[in-house]
Amino acid sequence: MGARLLDSNSLAYLGTPTASLPRRLRPFTVSSASSVSIPSFPLRFRRSSTRSVVSATAEAVGNGRKYRIVVLPGDGIGPEISKVALDVLRCLGPEEGIEFEFQEKLLGGAAIDAVGDPLPDDTLEACKDSDAVLLAAIGGYKWDNNEPCLRPERGLLGLRAGMGVFANLRPAIVLPQLVDSSTLKREVAEGVDIMVVRELTGGIYFGQPKGFGKNSDGEPIAFNTEVYSVSEIDRIARVAFEIARKRRGELCSIDKSNVLEASQLWRQVVTDVGKDYPDVKLTHMLVDNAAMQLIRDPKQFDTIVTNNIFGDILSDEASMLTGSIGMLPSASVKTSGPGLFEPIHGSAPDIAGQDKANPLAMILSAAMLLKYGLGEKQAAERIEKAVTITLDNGFRTGDIMAPGKKLVGCTAMGEQVIKALQAIERVYSH
Repeated sequence: MGARLLDSNSLAYLGTPTASLPRRLRPFTVSSASSVSIPSFPLRFRRSSTRSVVSATAEAVGNGRKYRIVVLPGDGIGPEISKVALDVLRCLGPEEGIEFEFQEKLLGGAAIDAVGDPLPDDTLEACKDSDAVLLAAIGGYKWDNNEPCLRPERGLLGLRAGMGVFANLRPAIVLPQLVDSSTLKREVAEGVDIMVVRELTGGIYFGQPKGFGKNSDGEPIAFNTEVYSVSEIDRIARVAFEIARKRRGELCSIDKSNVLEASQLWRQVVTDVGKDYPDVKLTHMLVDNAAMQLIRDPKQFDTIVTNNIFGDILSDEASMLTGSIGMLPSASVKTSGPGLFEPIHGSAPDIAGQDKANPLAMILSAAMLLKYGLGEKQAAERIEKAVTITLDNGFRTGDIMAPGKKLVGCTAMGEQVIKALQAIERVYSH
C-alpha cells in the first residue's frame, strides 16, 4: 500500500528552515447558501483525530525498496521538465538501492485531447493505487474557452479531491545563490524562509451550490459558495501548528473574518486549536493586509496557514519573493496513502518545446516525493545538494539568469544536476 505521509521525521524536516537544508469531486451538498448552518460564537470544538497525521511512519512497499510512481507530465512544459526529473531519479536509484516503477498517465489538457476528460478514471485509480504521484503542470491557452467541465484545471481539482490530499505545503525560500534574482531589494529578500500551509480540498473551489443562473431581473449571473466545516479547519490547523513548532514557533493564520462568515469560523477554530500548542505564537491577519505585508516585510512570516483560495494566491505571491516561480516545489499530503508532488508553476505554453524551461522546481519536487512520500531522506538530500552545487557552479536558466552566470536550457540544466549528483555519489561511496 502507499507510504504513510507526514510522519514525525517528515514534519521535523518540514519545520527546519532551509538555512540548514540543504473525492472524484466530493462537494458539500447544501440546497442554498442560506441553508448552511453556522453555530453561534464562542465555541468549543471537538478535538479531531488529525493527531494521527504526525504519528504515522513512512514505510517501503513490497520486497525491498521498490516504489510505484505515477507520473503526470500534463501540458506545456510539463513533458520536458518531467523527463529531466525522471532522468535524475533513474540516475539516483541504483546508487541508493532503490527501484522505481514509473507509470505515465494523462491529466489536464492532454487528457481532454486524448479521451475528452481532464481526469480519466484510470488516471485517478492509478494515482490512488501508487506509492506517490509526480505531477508537472497542466493547462494552456488552447483550452481556455472550453466549457467548465472540460477545463484542465477541473482535472487537477478532481485529482486532489479524489486522492484526499488536504494539506498543501509550499516553501518560499530565497536561496543565497539567487537573492539578486528577486525583484525586491536585497535587504528585503535576503533570508526569507516561509512555509505556506494551504487547505486544499475545501472552500470555494468545492463548495455547493455553484453554477450559472439568472437574477430576479433576468440578468445572467454566476455564483460559487465558500464552505468549511469545523473538522476541515481543525485538521489543517493542526498540521500547520506541528510544522510551526519545528520552525521558529510562529504561525500566522490568514482569513477575511471582517467580511466572510466562513472566515469567522476559520479564525475561531484555529484559535481553539492553538490552545493545544502553547509553545507556538499564533497571530491572525486579514488577507488583503497579508498580501501587502509579504511584499513590505516578508521576513516577519515564518509559517502561514490559510484556506484554499487565499493559499492559492498568497503562495504564488510568496514564490516570487524568491526570484522565480520556477524554483519552488510543493507537496500535497494526507494522513496516510500516496501524496501528490508538483512544482508550483504553471505550464508556460509560451515556451513549451523550446528547451527554455527551468526544471529545478520539478527536480526538487522529486526530492520532496522521496523525503515526504517514501521516507528516503538520504536520497532526497543528495538531489537537494546537487541542485545547490549546480547553482553554486553558476548555471542558470533564463528565468534566473544573472550577469556573469552561464545560461543553459532545460535539458542542459538537468545534465548539470546529474553531473553534480554523480560527484556526490562518488564522495558517498568512499
